[in-house]
Amino acid sequence: MHTEAQASMPDRLSRNNYRATARIVGVLYLAGMVVGIGGDLLIQSILGAPDHLSTIAASSTLLAMGAVLWLSTVAGDAAHGILMFPVLKPHSERAAVGYLSARIIDATFIAVMALFILVQIPLGIAYLNAGSSDTSYLEALSAVLTEANLYAYEFAMITVGVAGLILSSMFYRAQLVPRLLAVWGLIGYAVLLSGSVLQVLGFNLSSIQAIPGGLWELFIGVWLIVKGFSTSSQLPSEATISSTTPVAAPPLVGSATP
Repeated sequence: MHTEAQASMPDRLSRNNYRATARIVGVLYLAGMVVGIGGDLLIQSILGAPDHLSTIAASSTLLAMGAVLWLSTVAGDAAHGILMFPVLKPHSERAAVGYLSARIIDATFIAVMALFILVQIPLGIAYLNAGSSDTSYLEALSAVLTEANLYAYEFAMITVGVAGLILSSMFYRAQLVPRLLAVWGLIGYAVLLSGSVLQVLGFNLSSIQAIPGGLWELFIGVWLIVKGFSTSSQLPSEATISSTTPVAAPPLVGSATP
């Protein structure tokens, strides 16, 4: 009885740890969508204007807020990889390392994208101070930074697609979530990956390639908060626990005392 109680204690702790991890990951999915969409709306309301340089100086605070919102997703993306590492490692260490690496690369591209956005602020101020002077070089530089910003975003989405395929495949193999959800994730991230590659090659898809994966992240975020991971696929089985529990050796034949 004492041995069974000792074996059940780490089992309960492991269940609680995976439950907490699932909730945090789910919150990160939902928060990332809210923050990313909010930041994008602020940025596009300024940089998407026909003559955005003339309004950047007056709206520099809003533009900076949008960039900071995107920067906050950097920490969230890196946290995804860190939190999922101990969950994926028991099933495939290679997948755990691959997912963590892809998330870090994704976060790096997002940080570069935010930097390109912030550099637009001094350009807008210089454009405002130039007055009647020739400002064509400022407009050209701003256009280059805008294109660089878009490229950084698409490369980030490519790495998100790779990371999502790794995660969804592990979800399917390890049955951490229902396999139907894992298949949805595989399809959504495959569409995101291929669509983002096409965007880099010059095809304008108007970001429709992000819709299936975005809806999956919204749904899986709620799922992980409410349901969590399937603990039966994560926790050691009773056979594994019993195999590591010391048992009394059987008596040797002929060793009984008379």
